[in-house]
Amino acid sequence: MRALADPIAVQASFDELGTPLHEITFVVVDLETTGGSPAAAEITEIGAVKVRGGEILGEFQTLVDPGVPIPPFISVLTGISDRTVAGAPRLASALPAFLEFVGSTDGTVLVAHNAPFDMAFLKAGCAATNREWPGHQVLDTARLARQVVTRDEAPNCKLASLARLFRASTTPDHRALSDARATVDVLHGLLERLGNLGVRSLDELATFSSRVSPGQRRKRHLAEGLPHAPGVYVFADERGEVLYVGKSKDLRSRVRTYFTASETRGRMAEMVGLAASVTPIVCATALEGEVRELRLIAQHKPRYNRRSRFPERALWLKLTVEAFPRLSKVREVKDDGAAYLGPFSSGRQVELATAALHEAFQLRQCIARLSPRRASPACALAEMGRCGAPCDGRETVEHYALHTAAVRQAMLGDVRQVVTAVSRRVRLLGEAERFEEAALHRDRLAAFVRAAARVQRLRALTGCAEMVAARPAADLGWELVVVRHGRLAGSAVAARGVDPRPIADALVATAERVVPSHGPAPAASPEETECVLRWLEEPGTRLVDATHPWAMPAYGAGRLRNYLAGARDSADPFADRRRLPVVSRPARPKLTA
Repeated sequence: MRALADPIAVQASFDELGTPLHEITFVVVDLETTGGSPAAAEITEIGAVKVRGGEILGEFQTLVDPGVPIPPFISVLTGISDRTVAGAPRLASALPAFLEFVGSTDGTVLVAHNAPFDMAFLKAGCAATNREWPGHQVLDTARLARQVVTRDEAPNCKLASLARLFRASTTPDHRALSDARATVDVLHGLLERLGNLGVRSLDELATFSSRVSPGQRRKRHLAEGLPHAPGVYVFADERGEVLYVGKSKDLRSRVRTYFTASETRGRMAEMVGLAASVTPIVCATALEGEVRELRLIAQHKPRYNRRSRFPERALWLKLTVEAFPRLSKVREVKDDGAAYLGPFSSGRQVELATAALHEAFQLRQCIARLSPRRASPACALAEMGRCGAPCDGRETVEHYALHTAAVRQAMLGDVRQVVTAVSRRVRLLGEAERFEEAALHRDRLAAFVRAAARVQRLRALTGCAEMVAARPAADLGWELVVVRHGRLAGSAVAARGVDPRPIADALVATAERVVPSHGPAPAASPEETECVLRWLEEPGTRLVDATHPWAMPAYGAGRLRNYLAGARDSADPFADRRRLPVVSRPARPKLTA
């Protein structure tokens, strides 16, 4: 990675920070209803005021005939009775008129005090009249007031209290237009306060939180110059030490949220306080950004990243290579011809998977190194029929090798023998009403199946020396990747209307040269290969070319979806929560420009 540049303090422009507030059209709306829930109440009045840059552009008010009697206490509260709404339009006529007054979603923001209440009624009204809700951005003045108004200034954040605080020209009286006018004055008072805190744009207003310190906001110049593009961003301190690495589909928007958004993670506020620079690394595709993030985290081990910092600490279950092999928990995958299962998220998961294999095969469980020339006393497991006792000579090296071959096959290919043995034990324990023991054996089988599916997926992809794949991009172009031995070797984008084949050929010619090592993940971390697999398995992905077939074992763990779908977060060492489906892709479909 190139050296991290020193920060340059630049005055932020409105364009850099988002849409300036003075260019936004706010439509402040208030409703009166027959009750508190749109499921059991109807709208009786709609009032709205349209403002921009502090200037009132128009007002809207209409009574609405709810079609049901108005409760007496509502009439006392609002002054709206059945007689008041007699002759008023029904909602099917009043709502379209209001939506026409609001206008398009482009540059228009709906504002309400306790917005969820008003928006719920408006959305329910659209549904009842077979209209699509326009989807305007919504601003809640009550939420903003809770961020900037103290209890010493106002006893609560009710509209009446805030209207008194900001000296509104209209006193709210539970009539829609009056309350909307009062809300306009409250909105302007809040915007004035927020402007003193550095809030100048709609993005900053929508994401404002008082929990973001002034120190964080003052560092928003660090987001200057970052592109609106996918990639990786690197926070570093004054000494150039990497503090945090993240990824985003829009680098500028994402980094800006660290200084203006409601970032509630304490360690992120601390990180921003130490940060002196943000370095962007633009990537051709989101997959490249995800992979680069993993590599940078593993390389720099930033103190404020919690995930993926130590891929070398992953746990594996190893079938050792010796005269009488055994299962062993290890952290390093060596080039010794052994079979490996994993990676696992914890030692507990390794123990469960080990127990499942011991349930199905008479593999020795002792840790001593046995010699075929020197006998030693057998343990209790031999007397119980759980071990063939190679230690005392009852099993020869050749006979014991049959157990070893079966275990290796179960780990890397055919899991049926393990599933049959452990499932039978679960059934017998359940019939005996020994449910806790049955649950333990079920967990053992689940841990084994998930680990076997993971390593079989890894081996299926890493066994392919080179794979070229493509997926339709959002702009109707193509995202292209080259994967070599499970490692992302290159990625590119073919724009809309451009023939992707020459670009794919050029990408293959210029992609990273990958020399595989050993183990289930010989060229990249298992997590990186999992990222590539998820991308390949997305709907619409096309396999352009591959040097070897890409398929899962016919009787592998990937077919046991009931075990793969359940409680996967306890066994998955990675952050994703996706399924592990059986994978098979046709070769060389035709790409169109």
